[in-house]
Amino acid sequence: MIDVVGFRYCRLGTANLEETVKFATEMIGLEVVGRENGFVYMRGDDRDHNICYFDGDPMDHTLGLELAGFDELAGAESALSAAGLDVYRGTEEEAAARRCMGYINFKDPSGNSIDLTVRPFAAGRRYFPGRDAGIDEFSHIGLCVTDPREAEKFWSEVFNFRTSDWIGWSALMTFDEVHHRFALFPSDRPGIQHINFQVTETDDVMRSNYFLRDHQVRIQAGPGRHSLSGARFLYFYGPDEMIYEYSCGVRMVDDSWRARQFPVNDASFCAWGSKPDLSVLEGPDAGE
Repeated sequence: MIDVVGFRYCRLGTANLEETVKFATEMIGLEVVGRENGFVYMRGDDRDHNICYFDGDPMDHTLGLELAGFDELAGAESALSAAGLDVYRGTEEEAAARRCMGYINFKDPSGNSIDLTVRPFAAGRRYFPGRDAGIDEFSHIGLCVTDPREAEKFWSEVFNFRTSDWIGWSALMTFDEVHHRFALFPSDRPGIQHINFQVTETDDVMRSNYFLRDHQVRIQAGPGRHSLSGARFLYFYGPDEMIYEYSCGVRMVDDSWRARQFPVNDASFCAWGSKPDLSVLEGPDAGE
């Protein structure tokens, strides 16, 4: 089994790099920490970066996860190859572009591009926000999967992810004590469905709700409270229709936690009554 020890970054293509960076700075509240060779590195915590934007296909997404060391990286390479997956070992120059000392890349059974990194860089100075949104951590993503049951099996058998709860066939999974690091969304394509940043308190969620609405940013769902994780949330659209989320108060779980099954309905998604677009949980063949 491959043990993930950290949640590191997203690499996202965008149709208009400067527009996206401006939105991420002024609306989300991220900090630009570097521009190199067409890549813009941004963060909302003490990691070197959380998101790397580049001019390219807006559907070109890669998620970066951390392993403990080079021996674990070699073991992961062997395990993935034995599972029939093509594995690419990055060059030193490519590792430098990912701000780490080494990495491999593979595509999961849904076609999602995944980097497994070793010794990703930490920041030498504290995070300075583009605006005060109260962000304190890059915490989780929604991941599009073409077969949610197969995806859950892959991440729990090949990797050390475990399921915290289900909503319909969609599993919310984690490798540590945070309720979920992945939310698996049924889809006909791979990719990152949303990107979550934790904020300090409910007041931060509500302040951003009014701030974003005042700036004509389209709200996807919320403010609300997730029935599964207990987190207070707000989802909103950025450039390229990428969805971003602020949340706080996410539930912590341990090995004694028993996963619960929720139906796909408004109450399962939000205990307060927010009306989300639940079609994202009802992808092709999701219930067959």
